Amino acid sequence: MNDVARAAGVSLKSVSRVINDEVGASPETRERVLAAAAKLGYRRNDAAHALRRSDGRSASVGLVLEDVSNPFAAVLNRSVERVASAEGSLVLAVSTNADPDREEYLIHRLLARAVDSLIIMSCRRDHSFLEPEVHRGLPVVFIDRPPRKLAAPTVRVANGRGGYDATAHLIAHGHRRIAFLGSRPGLYTAEERQRGWARALREAGVTPDPALVWRGRTQIPGDASQAELAMAAMLDLPDPPTAVFAAQNLLAVGVTAELRRRDLQHRFAVVGFDDLALAEVIDPPLTVIAQDPEGIGRIGAEAVFGALAGAPLTKDVVLPVQLVVRGSGEIPGPFA
Repeated sequence: MNDVARAAGVSLKSVSRVINDEVGASPETRERVLAAAAKLGYRRNDAAHALRRSDGRSASVGLVLEDVSNPFAAVLNRSVERVASAEGSLVLAVSTNADPDREEYLIHRLLARAVDSLIIMSCRRDHSFLEPEVHRGLPVVFIDRPPRKLAAPTVRVANGRGGYDATAHLIAHGHRRIAFLGSRPGLYTAEERQRGWARALREAGVTPDPALVWRGRTQIPGDASQAELAMAAMLDLPDPPTAVFAAQNLLAVGVTAELRRRDLQHRFAVVGFDDLALAEVIDPPLTVIAQDPEGIGRIGAEAVFGALAGAPLTKDVVLPVQLVVRGSGEIPGPFA
């Protein structure tokens, strides 16, 4: 900064004001400082800047996702970034690939970089390792799934309600043999959606058939091909399903691919969970239970930045889901 000050012919304080985007520097001074900084290749060292700040903040938030390439996670990421940008903060997003050990490792790496807060979409069953961080006041908010063995707020959707509504919709269109395809056992969202599926069947007088239940290993892109194989195996049963609730967006992709391969897409009903960008151009267009990843990310981000400003952390927030009718879920069944 001394070099920049000499090159620009201004005081060190003026350089500090411009580099840190503070008030007090005239437009002419700002232009001279930025030109000198560009010529010298100077950039502010955020780590050093954080050490000098009285509050010790790094102006960064750690965002832990399972897979940033998943459309749902990508919208979450953008939503958090939008809030963080307005707060002058940077988002450090990482992917766990649905590996609990990798998740803990990445969280420790983010903490080592002195992030000001954490927003976590977790795949772990034990979050007690974060207790010291929560105790010292680090704002931590879980999104999509609640923490276990740790008291921290969660922003999620009504997963059980979504599973129930999807299945009840298929029942109303004459289906009784309704398959369930969900993500791996133990995953909160999948468990809740399966419970909703089972409750809707029981209320209709139908006993859920274990042969029509498939739970995947992960929630990464390979699930689409796994769901395709699972759907093929169910269609080959002596008493196959006539409809399916695909309880995750990538699973719905695999299901529709197998149905198209067998030319069954207009005779077999499908309801997915979570919308897809191309849902309306699929033949037939995909009926889904839509959730609000933008809202989840925004509320989670607003909660941690509010806590940094001194407000109490938001308590658990459960957002509603919406049945979006497009065609695939309205194909009539044998009891229509």
